[in-house]
Amino acid sequence: MKQEFFISTDKSKLDITLIHDFLSNRSYWAQGRTLETIEKSIQNSLCFGIYNQEENMVGFARVATDYAIFAYVMDVFIIERERGKGLGKMLVKSIMEHPELCKLRRIMLATQDAHTLYEQYGFRRIEKPDNFLEIVRK
Repeated sequence: MKQEFFISTDKSKLDITLIHDFLSNRSYWAQGRTLETIEKSIQNSLCFGIYNQEENMVGFARVATDYAIFAYVMDVFIIERERGKGLGKMLVKSIMEHPELCKLRRIMLATQDAHTLYEQYGFRRIEKPDNFLEIVRK
């Protein structure tokens, strides 16, 4: 089944309408995110699209990185009708094996419900969570 799909980091292939709809309306983490914000985040990130053989986008992820030490994986999704086919694993594996990312010292992400998926690729709970601080603006 996976051979029916491919991954590309070519931003010109991205379906911005689909990304905006999913993130803004169907994700738990980006409800209400504006199209302008999504376009800017894509412009400033390494993006991964997953496509079927007709080149219709069925999933997405983006990575904010300095390409030297650190990366943060975010906005990962597979559209509902394509779930259960191993595409999330295919997408995360592609990110982890990307030549610009695979040797970085730290890669982080946050998830509410996909710990098991990410743990398969080496992600672990933060060892010293008290060392990390954040600013959250609504």
